[in-house]
Amino acid sequence: MTTAQAAIADFLNVLQERGYAFTTRRLRGHYLTEFLEHALNTPGTPPDLAAADLMDLERADAWLAAAAAGELRKRNTLRGPAAESSEAAQRSRTITYNAFAAHLRTPWRLEVPANPSGEHLDPDDAAEIIHTLAVRRPPSANEVTWIRTAALASLVAATGRTVRELAELDVSNLRLGDQPPVVVLEDGPSELDAETVSTLRRWLRQRKALVTRTIEGTDPGYLWIPTKEPGNANRPEEKPRPLGARRAAVRTLHDAHRRLVLSLLGRPVRLGELRPQDPAEQ
Repeated sequence: MTTAQAAIADFLNVLQERGYAFTTRRLRGHYLTEFLEHALNTPGTPPDLAAADLMDLERADAWLAAAAAGELRKRNTLRGPAAESSEAAQRSRTITYNAFAAHLRTPWRLEVPANPSGEHLDPDDAAEIIHTLAVRRPPSANEVTWIRTAALASLVAATGRTVRELAELDVSNLRLGDQPPVVVLEDGPSELDAETVSTLRRWLRQRKALVTRTIEGTDPGYLWIPTKEPGNANRPEEKPRPLGARRAAVRTLHDAHRRLVLSLLGRPVRLGELRPQDPAEQ
């Protein structure tokens, strides 16, 4: 008999081996631990609860109901310590249950609620969008802008940081050859998944070619640089510095993402929606 606790640890190890982002593994681990703790706190539940028994649909329904009512919240929020769980958090819990059930090869699955708008996406939803951004280039899109936008979206999801925070990074903050690969942020390194590393490498190649074409001398090392001149570039008195010699503005990065997402998906998806929300606050 495999205990639920051992099965959860094995599942998280499998996610790591498959290259899932740290934030995704953290979220899945949080919800499965929450599920197990809720089950163990139910009278009559043995401390060595089997993994298959944990997945009983009645246990899952009771867990989701308690979470929806705010009974499992571990930290206070602006709406109070007993605030109801968000729709996005409940959707993430359901997707986590189904993913774990597939890992265990148990027959039960829960119906996944419709995706709410304007909230954090579940990591699996975010990963699908990020993959689409990285492999599908709209015919009208500038190639360099496309790759930069896909790389930024990947980094937002992998680190959980805002565009404003990531806009200040330099190339030297990326340590893609480390094991595991990381980006060094203000408060320390953040682990990167394989797909994020691949997309960042593509951007770095495009960036190097752009810098070589546009500036002479030393590369200032800004990670995100403009990919085309602004509309007033023909005015000599307002001519900006070469593309490779300045950082891309935060509004420029947001605008490029908005245009690419609308072209590919036909609907808006804000960069902030790709950030995994802190599960303890959901």
